[in-house]
Amino acid sequence: MSLNIAVLAVQGAFREHESMLRRLGCIPHEIRCHDDWFLRERWDGLILPGGESTVQGKLLRVYDLLGPIHDAINDGLPVLATCAGLILLAHHISNEDTTHIGTMPLTVRRNAYGRQVSSFQCISDLGTISDFPMVFIRAPYIEKVENDITSIARIDGHIVAARYHNQIGLAFHPELTDDTRIHESFLEIVRNHTKKSTHDGCSTIS
Repeated sequence: MSLNIAVLAVQGAFREHESMLRRLGCIPHEIRCHDDWFLRERWDGLILPGGESTVQGKLLRVYDLLGPIHDAINDGLPVLATCAGLILLAHHISNEDTTHIGTMPLTVRRNAYGRQVSSFQCISDLGTISDFPMVFIRAPYIEKVENDITSIARIDGHIVAARYHNQIGLAFHPELTDDTRIHESFLEIVRNHTKKSTHDGCSTIS
């Protein structure tokens, strides 16, 4: 069964995620407007890419995507969010008054590491994934987590990756590396969710 993964493509580094998905045998579908989202009755998973979170949040509202995406994630749709995508998912943004999708009960700080010139790379463990190359570009970090969120990576004492049910939020860009392990782990979450939906009697997309 080929997995059909929706990729938010209104702005940002969505093509790099699509390339990674194709390497892993999945079918990416670019979501640019309200009609794109409803081309299928149900998506197997969703990727929210890096970019400019303020611009992405505005375009989600302009194209009437905010509500449908919020509802799908709340219903259990697996989502991988990187950098700006993490900001979109956050309940709270400490240095901004706006909340966007807001399905992940945590607080993030935008541009926490400074301007573009302060971007950096490092290698660190991420849960059970060891020695992962992390690329930070005008990155946020997570200041506070709530409820049953699991912190899965820290850099210099700051949380840079977390999981909440089927939501994975990363402050960095795995799609800008050649390492597919994070995307592989996300797709395993997608497969498990799809199997559960089938077992529960829900229709799934093949």
